[in-house]
Amino acid sequence: MPTLVIKSVPAKLHARLKRTAASHRRSLTQETMHLLEKALAAEDAAPPPAPRIGPSYWATRPLQPAYASALAAGAFSDGEDSTAAVSAGRDER
Repeated sequence: MPTLVIKSVPAKLHARLKRTAASHRRSLTQETMHLLEKALAAEDAAPPPAPRIGPSYWATRPLQPAYASALAAGAFSDGEDSTAAVSAGRDER
């Protein structure tokens, strides 16, 4: 059976876990396994998050002023679609 080692557990969390284990008459390991199984089962039972509606954050984020002015001046574009250059480079290999 695999072993899991958890390092640097905060003292307050460790004490709380020990109290909970004692109240349920379990060992610290048994209580930890129980809580992990319970948390993962709840995660599995939860409905998946709703799909995001509307544009993503990255599509609507403000551009840095220097980058925006460079784009407005025509930088980074030579009028060609970059996919053709990428495909040509890939075909050369």
